[in-house]
Amino acid sequence: MLNHIQTTLHPERYHGRYKRPPFFEGWYFKLITLDTRARFAVIPGIFLSADAAVEHAFIQVFDGISGHVSYHRFPAADFHATDAPFEVRIGRNSFRLDGITLDIADDLRTVKGDLRFGAATPWRVKALEPGVMGWLGWLPFLECYHGVLSFDHRLEGALTVDGARIDFTDGHGYIEKDWGKSFPGGWVWMQTNHFAGSVGTSFTGATAITPLAGRWFPGFLAGLYHNGELHRFASYSYAKIDKLAVSDHSVEWVVSDRDKRMEINARRAEYSILPGPDRHAMGMRVPETLKAEISVRLTRSGGIIFEGTGTCAGLELAGDLDKLLRAL
Repeated sequence: MLNHIQTTLHPERYHGRYKRPPFFEGWYFKLITLDTRARFAVIPGIFLSADAAVEHAFIQVFDGISGHVSYHRFPAADFHATDAPFEVRIGRNSFRLDGITLDIADDLRTVKGDLRFGAATPWRVKALEPGVMGWLGWLPFLECYHGVLSFDHRLEGALTVDGARIDFTDGHGYIEKDWGKSFPGGWVWMQTNHFAGSVGTSFTGATAITPLAGRWFPGFLAGLYHNGELHRFASYSYAKIDKLAVSDHSVEWVVSDRDKRMEINARRAEYSILPGPDRHAMGMRVPETLKAEISVRLTRSGGIIFEGTGTCAGLELAGDLDKLLRAL
């Protein structure tokens, strides 16, 4: 119980110490250079299983420009996590809120270097609403949990990827994570923190098939961090989805509460398939791109609070989308 309280109030920490398998946990580090010509997602994590042949730690490296995905597998014993300060180590690789160190060299890819991060800007954690999950984050039996650890932060340093040096200094980063027994049966996820002329503005949102008490509902969350204020819409805050429409070219999503309305239009782009967890294994099930664009319009009583288009956007549409859309 004490561990559950501490990890709920500190979403960045490793949640799997006392969990029975199946269990997964992964941290998502998005790294974009100043000129946006290099875009990477680095995803360290662990998959726990009763089957020793399936259990392992991993680091995924996704090149959002070329679309190349490499999945580097490590023995589970190579995974180590500390709480204060937070750090995840996998082999010679280190992941923290203030930076990462990569030392990967195998038949798939070579990635080496150190990046330092500016101050993280997390989704605020409060006792009654511990982060992006709100009060649902206190429930110990959900299938999947989510955390936003930094909406936007400055990068400094360089990585050498397959012999090519990439300077990330003055670029932008974003950090989130997921943990639980399995990814949802179907979901839409999107994120961008590259709005022209609006430094520090970041949008993230997701809707998914959410099991609860033997049933399921279309749970959702959406947050726009702008000028130091978080404008959030979520199932647990009694906001609602007014529209969700998916076509081959775009995702139209409208959410509202008693006070505000947010209209989102995400333009789809070519994607790659990344490994993701279910209760049995890490399978190829996550279609993701870092080339999408997301237009956001936030209004209150007809007045515009923010309007802009974010580039270098992450976008995923996965699983049983028909089931999710029918419910809406």
